[in-house]
Amino acid sequence: QVQLVESGGGLVQPGESLTLSCVASGFTFDSLDVRWYRQAPGKEREFLAFISNLGGIREYAASVKGRFTISRDSAKNTVHLQMNSLKPEDTAIYYCSTRISGIDTWGQGTQVTISS
Repeated sequence: QVQLVESGGGLVQPGESLTLSCVASGFTFDSLDVRWYRQAPGKEREFLAFISNLGGIREYAASVKGRFTISRDSAKNTVHLQMNSLKPEDTAIYYCSTRISGIDTWGQGTQVTISS
């Protein structure tokens, strides 16, 4: 059974950067496609980025393309989300997710707050 654990959130000022991490366990890491999402208070969960199991395909939502970069480190079973030029509207809980046999698994989320 796959498990996902996010980390790296925190409070930063507008324009600063953060890198989130998603550590996967319980499944062969190189077989997992991984997505990052976020959910702001009162809003629906929003897709941000996708990376295929071996990293050859990466996709981004228009709202973060050019500012966010998704990557993976097979040696550490980790997918990263590098976030630059952060804005107050990026404030949300950030989740990573993977799908196995049509079933989605989610981490517990990590809070990101952008405020001066």
